[in-house]
Amino acid sequence: MTLIMIKSCRKLKVHRRAYSFSMGQKSFLVTSVVIFVSSVLQLLTSNFAKAQDQLTNYLNIAAENNPQLQALFTEYLATLEEMPQAKALPDPQLMFSAFLQPIETRVGPQRASLSFSQMFPWFGTLTAREDVVAQQAEAKLQMLEDAKQELFKQVKVTYNELYYLQAATNITRRNLKLLASFKELARVNFEGGQVGFADVLRIEIEEEGLQNKLQYLEESYEPLITQFEQLLNQNLTEAIVLPDSLWMEELLLTKDSVFQIILANNPQLEAIRYQAQSFQSQVVAVQKMSLPSFTLGGSYINIGFHTDMEVPDNGRDAILFPQIGVRLPLYRKKYEAREKQAQLQEEALLLQRESIQDQLLTQLENLYRDYRDAQRRVRLNRRLADLAERTLNLLQTEFMTNEADFEEIIRAEQQLLEYQLNYERAKVERNNHVYSIQYLMGKSYEK
Repeated sequence: MTLIMIKSCRKLKVHRRAYSFSMGQKSFLVTSVVIFVSSVLQLLTSNFAKAQDQLTNYLNIAAENNPQLQALFTEYLATLEEMPQAKALPDPQLMFSAFLQPIETRVGPQRASLSFSQMFPWFGTLTAREDVVAQQAEAKLQMLEDAKQELFKQVKVTYNELYYLQAATNITRRNLKLLASFKELARVNFEGGQVGFADVLRIEIEEEGLQNKLQYLEESYEPLITQFEQLLNQNLTEAIVLPDSLWMEELLLTKDSVFQIILANNPQLEAIRYQAQSFQSQVVAVQKMSLPSFTLGGSYINIGFHTDMEVPDNGRDAILFPQIGVRLPLYRKKYEAREKQAQLQEEALLLQRESIQDQLLTQLENLYRDYRDAQRRVRLNRRLADLAERTLNLLQTEFMTNEADFEEIIRAEQQLLEYQLNYERAKVERNNHVYSIQYLMGKSYEK
């Protein structure tokens, strides 16, 4: 330090007091950089467990409170209530008749009659109708699952965006502090004649730009928190727990493996599969309904007494059992039309399923490409941020020996800020792409 001061004094020969103060500012600058780097390291090495547990808690709150999920679940329960209706026999018939004019018989006059009958459809008809409703209920359940997984994805993505706001805000604030030390050093060096006033102005321009960026980041919190609360359908009374450094989600499967899992587990495809099966069962039910059905019953006839004669079984009531009836489905066109209708509806669903499969494959291709790109950008910006940090430290040292100018230091600080923000942005996008792929894969791969 003494040798540097002697060399500098030989060059300037003036402003000894100001120059001594300038060297103190340079030492302060180096200290600020050390604090800055330590803060970044602390940001990147903090514990994830608490934040991950809290995110799981937010997901549970969203699942419990979301009105769309509640509506879909209510629809599912309503469909389940159709199952007892589908497998129930038709209501029995009970008929009472009173004769205005008694009908005389050998054992006495018939005064009234009571009949009872129950219709029984062809064997397996009720089971087929129950299968139709059961598969429709399963389709509703898959629609509920799809809505839940999409909600979870939105909660996770919004949570990640809140993390990025926090990280970007902290990085910007630290860079503002660093710029403040640069600004003070530039002002002192300008007074000592070491730098021009343009360097001071350049720092002020950079500082104004960062201040504006910081204000925008701070004002972005409220809309995003409101969106997060709407997803949870709950007003949060406590601050949202965010990690100091975002954990890294990994996708360990190949693209082809992921697509096979999507074909097997995607809720949209599963819902269509169950709907198609319901139409298959509906075809079976129509075929059963086109077969004869049977009616079993009995009747009771109240008979009065003969008062003018004595006959065997005088006044004995008549009980007729059993009575058997057959329904003959002679008009075949309506059954053929209903069967054809169900077959066409099943065919339409299979075509729709094929279309959705193509759309899901396209989405997977794009998401997988973006995920791999985010992976590369994470590694790239982490490496560039390390290099920018080392460059800034070297320029600090060279500036103290008058081997680097102030403009290079400002440029290095700008690059460090850019790479740090890009690194955080890439981490967020990488996780978001993983969550989107997991959504396509279905509930078996929910985090």
